[in-house]
Amino acid sequence: MPASKDYLEYILDQLSDLPGVESRAMMGEYILYYQGKVIGGLYDNRFLVKPVPPALALLPDAPRELPYPGAKPMVLVEDTDDRALLQTLVRAVADALPAPKRTKR
Repeated sequence: MPASKDYLEYILDQLSDLPGVESRAMMGEYILYYQGKVIGGLYDNRFLVKPVPPALALLPDAPRELPYPGAKPMVLVEDTDDRALLQTLVRAVADALPAPKRTKR
């Protein structure tokens, strides 16, 4: 079951205090970006983030789940009602990721 537009709007509203949060629809799911970096996505109405050390530190007991068959496990964010935690998590994940590579056109 693909991620719903309502769930996307809910998550984007929770992250609305962060400038630079964007989403992109991809094969029925949504990829989430913060300041140009892919931090995770919405898969089957689950908010999953990359398993970088800061995400694991903030959510030490969070389960890891596959966004889709054949993918690497990601961290499941279960408490999406905690707006402050979500924003802290997104910032921390983005800070742990390298700058996006520029592509030649």
